[in-house]
Amino acid sequence: MGGPGRARGSGPDGGMADAAASKAAVRKGVRVRVPLRAPVAAVTAPAPLKGSGLAVGRRHQVTLRGLAGSKSLGATMERVVVREPLEGSSWLLAFTFPGQGSQRPGMGAAWVGQESFELVEHASDLLGVDLGQLLLEADQETLTRTANAQLATFVASLVVLDAAERLGLEPAICAGHSLGEYTALVATGALSYEDGLRLVQERGAAMADAAEQAPGTMAAVLGLGDDDVEAACLRAEGDVWVANFNAPGQVAIAGEPGALQRAGEIARGLGAKRVVGFPVGGAFHTPLMAPARDRLRKALSEVTFHAPEPVVVANVDARAHPEPADWPGLLSAQLCSPVRWRQTLEALHAAGARTFVELGPGGVLTGLVKRSLPPEDSRGVSVATPADLEHLLEELAGLEASAAAPPEDRFIISERLVVSPATGPFNPAPAFAHATPKLAPTPRHRAGADAGESSGEPTVVAVGDLVGWAGQVEIRSAFAGTLEGVLVLEGERVVTGQPVAWLRAGSEA
Repeated sequence: MGGPGRARGSGPDGGMADAAASKAAVRKGVRVRVPLRAPVAAVTAPAPLKGSGLAVGRRHQVTLRGLAGSKSLGATMERVVVREPLEGSSWLLAFTFPGQGSQRPGMGAAWVGQESFELVEHASDLLGVDLGQLLLEADQETLTRTANAQLATFVASLVVLDAAERLGLEPAICAGHSLGEYTALVATGALSYEDGLRLVQERGAAMADAAEQAPGTMAAVLGLGDDDVEAACLRAEGDVWVANFNAPGQVAIAGEPGALQRAGEIARGLGAKRVVGFPVGGAFHTPLMAPARDRLRKALSEVTFHAPEPVVVANVDARAHPEPADWPGLLSAQLCSPVRWRQTLEALHAAGARTFVELGPGGVLTGLVKRSLPPEDSRGVSVATPADLEHLLEELAGLEASAAAPPEDRFIISERLVVSPATGPFNPAPAFAHATPKLAPTPRHRAGADAGESSGEPTVVAVGDLVGWAGQVEIRSAFAGTLEGVLVLEGERVVTGQPVAWLRAGSEA
């Protein structure tokens, strides 16, 4: 079958030709897709360039523009499916994606001028909707409309994801809250970007129509247990149900306005601290959405689902579902069933995730991590802007923020991380064997030279250079740059997605 990772060619530079072709096509204004990863049995043959569309997401496609994608070229095609907690896995990342209600006016402004923002143009062309206007100019009233809120939040989150992938960040497991579940499925390759856009557009329109047929609203009940909130809904004797189990003492209810008001009053009588209304246009995740479910089923039947890589934990049952055939039914059921987000966070934590990175606007899910999981071994990080992303990168690499570069320039000249594609003991390649961990000054030799040689020059890393191994799996750089340091000790156990080396990309590299 050949060595691991020869997914785009039979020689060490097999993937570089496709990368160069893709970059050249992009410069000419032609959007192309290069398969990022193939199944293990199919890695012997070069993968052809696709002719249309713009790809985003981890599973098999990322558009290459200036960088050679977000994965370690030459790494194995196999993924570690996390089923048991991993000892010492503080690096293990979960990506989470927000839902409707997280949208904010101007939430795309910080990304204008970044390469990832071209996803917005592509979405606008595909759907015939001015997503740029929604992300940059729309007021809160416009963004509160269900169809607008869902499309804008979905695309904004994928812009952030695309930027994170360009820097080498990889999750071990994913989940999304309500609408965010569609984002998670695109992020993991279970859905294409184009299919995700069409489904989200149809979902938003169907939910808006259902809300017109059966008007409803939502509210958060704070400071009351799940069972008591459910009891309050039952005692209201009307169309009101639990819609979201968000965190301990934070449960959302939804239904017909009069019934919801009665349930809120009963909840206060049972000890709720507050009942706060949501600025949404319907009773989502309740039986009042049944008309939207019928319409969504048809749209779901017209798209192709793939196995998510990594796995996605579902809202309906807080379980990971690796089988593509499960997802149409789960997404359909989600419309009329409560989002079990607290249980989802607990499932992610039980799988080994310790750092929960929320990609998209709002920061709501980051707050729920703090309310739901043990603070001693869990942390939530909200990434909504380039500055947030650079802060996360520096934090993961053990860096302190550099005050030398002006804020507007820092993301552009940002460091790059080489991450491990697998779990196992780290063994550096000869050219990196003497690099000092923890970002101390690195040895003065060029990658690819003999380990003992010293050229007096900084270590220069090219795309595809071998950095080392995680167990038997090669770790290759997806980026070109100057080596700033190796982040782990020889023999130290690394996990999937853990940064192992830090590069500085710049014109001199």
